[in-house]
Amino acid sequence: MITMSRRAESRQIEANEVLDIRGEVCPFTFIETKLKLEEMKSGEILRVIIDHEPAVRDVPRSVEQEGHEVLSVEKVGEKEWSILIKKK
Repeated sequence: MITMSRRAESRQIEANEVLDIRGEVCPFTFIETKLKLEEMKSGEILRVIIDHEPAVRDVPRSVEQEGHEVLSVEKVGEKEWSILIKKK
């Protein structure tokens, strides 16, 4: 399930979009993230919420290889992480 919001709470950084992909596993976590970034404008910030631990490494690495900037990776729950990405 994907939901979108207009504001990210972590570290007072506002995100233009929030992609909640809890329940998804690799490689779908990266695919969903990549598709969402393609819809966004350069310089916009995407917050990705995941609960698949391997994606904590894989999504940031993959988006950086695509040229985007990973602003932060934070554990926000017992099994949830937030990744802030600035689109290239």
